[in-house]
Amino acid sequence: AVEQALRQLVPGAASALIQRETVDDQDWVRVCLKDAVPMQFGEQLWVCPREQSVEADGAIVVKLDPGLAFGTGTHPTTALCLRWLDAHRPTNARVLDFGCGSGILAIAALKLGAAQAVGVDIDPQAMIAARSNAEENGVADQLALALPADHTEGQFDLILANILAGPLIELAPLLKRQLKPGAHIVLSGLLQRQVDEVSAAYAPEIILQASAPQDDWVCLSGQA
Repeated sequence: AVEQALRQLVPGAASALIQRETVDDQDWVRVCLKDAVPMQFGEQLWVCPREQSVEADGAIVVKLDPGLAFGTGTHPTTALCLRWLDAHRPTNARVLDFGCGSGILAIAALKLGAAQAVGVDIDPQAMIAARSNAEENGVADQLALALPADHTEGQFDLILANILAGPLIELAPLLKRQLKPGAHIVLSGLLQRQVDEVSAAYAPEIILQASAPQDDWVCLSGQA
């Protein structure tokens, strides 16, 4: 099943030779993070492993341990959202991070001046990681976390959703309902070829603009 999915999803893999190798199970998050270094996004925003520090003047630092949840800043979709946040400071905003994973986007928004944030994710492990990271960054009292079934709809100044194209399309009615007039929405987790389909799900109420691609991934942003 995995080989079949690879051949369908990966460009050029239809006729590729796929080899298998059995490896011992490990804490793969820790393996990936063992060489992690602080990363800068935009002018002032940095994401830094908890045990490291950033000495740059004016740095706004998010200390992060992803636990078992998605979101370290290394993936292009997360990086695109972080750069958008650095360029569009959500001062005093109420923010919804739908698909929050490790909490990286919600916490970054709070560190950049947002007043409150709500993080929603289907994965209970994400709730654990996001809560721990919020505490590490001193914003736990500003961040509420919920599984989708427990999320109470509200009105937000900024909605962030870094998921995948299919869920972004399915969630369009829910997310649009929760945008205040004039509010911003930032969507990521999609490839360039998926831009038109995702944009159509949010039109005509919101006209989305695509960022410059990073490794074929893009970020869409617009205003209600």
